[in-house]
Amino acid sequence: MPDPIFTFGFIVATLIGAVFHLVVGGEARRLALFLLASWLGFALGQVLGRSLNVQLLMLGEIHLFSAAAGSIFALFVAYILSTSRMQARSAPRSNRSKRPDA
Repeated sequence: MPDPIFTFGFIVATLIGAVFHLVVGGEARRLALFLLASWLGFALGQVLGRSLNVQLLMLGEIHLFSAAAGSIFALFVAYILSTSRMQARSAPRSNRSKRPDA
């Protein structure tokens, strides 16, 4: 059985990712991307908060402020990368597919 602290952190990171997806919208693949980014950012923020001994908004052993900040940062990075990729995919490929005007 997983540690309760790990489970609570997983739930908080999932909620942050789901709310972010609810706000910005998108398809199911983007939801999966946002959840993965949120989990990774939460874990990295937790590690960073523990190593820098950030005591702001602690909840037991969870450095909630730094973990949530890491999660939100990772979500914005994922959002920027996913929107730039979608824009590149929807842009016209080249002019050679067009017929020349006569």
